[in-house]
Amino acid sequence: MAPLKFCANISWLFTEMPEFTQRMRAAASAGFRAVEAAWIYNTDLKELKTVKDETGLEFALINTPPGDLSAGDLGLGAVPGREQEFRQGLDLAVQYAKALDCRRIHLMAGRVPAEADRCAVAMEMEDTFVQNLKHAAGVLSKEGILGLIEPINTRITDPRYFLDSPHQAAMILQRVAHPSIKMQMDIFHWQIMDGNLTQNIRKYLPMTGHIQIAQVPDRHEPDSDGELSFSYLFKLLEELDYQDHIGCEYKPQRSTEAGLDWLRRYRKSHN
Repeated sequence: MAPLKFCANISWLFTEMPEFTQRMRAAASAGFRAVEAAWIYNTDLKELKTVKDETGLEFALINTPPGDLSAGDLGLGAVPGREQEFRQGLDLAVQYAKALDCRRIHLMAGRVPAEADRCAVAMEMEDTFVQNLKHAAGVLSKEGILGLIEPINTRITDPRYFLDSPHQAAMILQRVAHPSIKMQMDIFHWQIMDGNLTQNIRKYLPMTGHIQIAQVPDRHEPDSDGELSFSYLFKLLEELDYQDHIGCEYKPQRSTEAGLDWLRRYRKSHN
């Protein structure tokens, strides 16, 4: 079994440094061969590409723009009436992804409007998401880029996020029915919403294009105190022959570097 490949989420790790380019260099120095990030659009694209080329890092994943964060947006994919903004954001994400040779884009669903009842708007939002994803599939397939949809838990992290379970995501993927759109498995969110991780991982891994990890419930390092046994989960993913990246999207308890002992142990055990 091939060892798992981990990438540093530089929106969460190495935040001791203010600039994404500094975090990229720190990730490379720590032994990471790939990074991912949420929103990199305030960073000069040429600078990102220069550091990527100098370090040899792979960019594994970026997100579509969130919309207006100050107005409560967190993605626009499933938000009715914002289709044109979603397409503009997708175009910007594709521009960055192509320049950075990034082959995965998280297509953020967005939030149920603050004044709306989730059940009342669920079908309209799902229909909007499906149509936007079908458009994205056409755009991304021409570029050789994979689009991903990620369930985010509504119990702790974001009560209004539209897409909140792997089962909901699977139904949407069935409606989109395009190989350029897959699921993003964040084990932190999946455990909070549904648990049953062994069976859910086995069931949904074939339609998964990226994985992210953090301990539950405090979202710290995988070896911190919490509900999950990552030694077991890593062995499961190895047995299932998962070969894409696993994003380290967690909040370090101390410094990022001090919290990487779990990764050093994993690498040592697989040498």
